[in-house]
Amino acid sequence: MAPTANAAPSSSPSSMPPKTSQKTASAPSKANKKKATPKKPIPVPEKLKRLFTSLCAQIDGGHFANAIKTCDKILRLEPGDEDAMKTKLFLLLQTEQYQAALTLIDTHEEKALLNFERSYSLYRLHREAEARDILADIRAKDNEDRGALHLEAQLNYREGSYQAAFDLYNQLLDTAESNSEEQSDILTNLQASQQHLDFLNKGFLQALDQLPNAVSANLESQPPPVVSTAPTTIASTSSPDDAQKQAQPAVKKVRKSRVPAGVIPGVTPPPDPERWLKKSERSTFGQGKRRKGAGGGATQGSATTEPTPGPIAPGGSKSSGGKGRKKR
Repeated sequence: MAPTANAAPSSSPSSMPPKTSQKTASAPSKANKKKATPKKPIPVPEKLKRLFTSLCAQIDGGHFANAIKTCDKILRLEPGDEDAMKTKLFLLLQTEQYQAALTLIDTHEEKALLNFERSYSLYRLHREAEARDILADIRAKDNEDRGALHLEAQLNYREGSYQAAFDLYNQLLDTAESNSEEQSDILTNLQASQQHLDFLNKGFLQALDQLPNAVSANLESQPPPVVSTAPTTIASTSSPDDAQKQAQPAVKKVRKSRVPAGVIPGVTPPPDPERWLKKSERSTFGQGKRRKGAGGGATQGSATTEPTPGPIAPGGSKSSGGKGRKKR
């Protein structure tokens, strides 16, 4: 009887339990993404508030060019803003853009309110007649307008009416606040007007007294000079010396390119004209040289001395070199 053995479990893949599949979390699709919420536009009042804050900082820092650009931004948002318009006008006058200031005044609804600024711009553009007409309208409405008084005094000073300018500055000085910047400016302008008046009244007389009598008498007797617009031709008077100078031929200057290096025309001596001849043919040949074989020669006034014999040695031989005679 055959022995029975327990059967081992089969290891075939069909007998293995099924694996549980773990699904990885997939990334959210584009459709499930949340859309970014757009920023809400800043309301106009908030923009104006920020722009006015920047404008104040720019004016305090002296950045007038950027401040003008900020005023333009404000006026684009609020075209009728009176503060921005007046601030821009002030900045244009500070930066000496007077023509642009006049253009801005023309766009204002009530131009009469800006008559002083218009008159000042015209004065700075040297359009004095138009500026004076506007000043007359301002003075007719308010005779004590200090800005108009200052501007009229400056107009009188520029046109040479120093007495009128002097009177206006005195009027302003009486009502100016003490130790103020306005008082300092008035005193400076008053002093300048006084100096011109002093010269016109007595200063020129003192200057005439210092001139020689012949010159002052000639000035007082002659009529004032007349300014002529036609071109005048002045006849040239030539003296004999000038004629001789013109008759003499002009000295031809040596071109620097033809002058050798190290040679200064008129200072360096000219080269030797015999430099192309042989030395034996030159006129200076043999001068200042010794002749060969002359033994040194004798110059004029020199004396030659004969050599004295030396002492004779015993035996009749001299002490000079050489062989002596043999003794017998």
